[in-house]
Amino acid sequence: MKTLLITGTDTEAGKTVLTTALAAYWQKYYPQRSWGIMKPIQSGIGDRELYQNLFTLEQSPEEITPLYFQAPLAPPIAAARENRRVDLALVWQTLSKLRSQRDFLLVEALGGLGSPVTDELTVADLAAEWRLPTVLVVPVRLGAIAQAVANVALARQSRVHLVGIVLNCVQPRSDAEIADWTPHQLIQSLTNTPVLGCLPYLENPTDLDKLAQIASDLDLETLM
Repeated sequence: MKTLLITGTDTEAGKTVLTTALAAYWQKYYPQRSWGIMKPIQSGIGDRELYQNLFTLEQSPEEITPLYFQAPLAPPIAAARENRRVDLALVWQTLSKLRSQRDFLLVEALGGLGSPVTDELTVADLAAEWRLPTVLVVPVRLGAIAQAVANVALARQSRVHLVGIVLNCVQPRSDAEIADWTPHQLIQSLTNTPVLGCLPYLENPTDLDKLAQIASDLDLETLM
């Protein structure tokens, strides 16, 4: 698929780890192919700066993040503080331009599927309206099964094209904890959505070789 939206159950689920891992994989194994990366809306310093530090991107800062707000708050609140509006037309124009220029485009969403983008729209609404194939990142912890079920239900209700779930260890986890807290077969059975793999906890989430390696352990045929 040419474009992939990466979202999560909530903030700090591991969207950035998956995004950078896929970017590192693409850069390492397909250097002859063009790719791009987007954080369509960002509030406060964060992912755009990380992408610029990790990768050599043939994109301006505005192409990476068309809408940038200073306060680390939900976009409609951050925009109101600056007497601005959330200009989704600008985001769509930038997204369309990059898709036409790149073989593959990674789009990291803000927050989770239910996070507000405007006063009326959530990330799920935008994913559906813009027809973006989407992967859901679920953190490995107690309650993960319920989070996965609830978010897949939201995706289905919103008519999001959800291609799969990726589990992510936000803290060091044993094999037993992963098996007990995020049993793949049970999550797949309850959500009718494939689990594409589990990202291990990374002490250094900026190690590009390690990021590329953990991406290669995922079901990339489904994602890419």
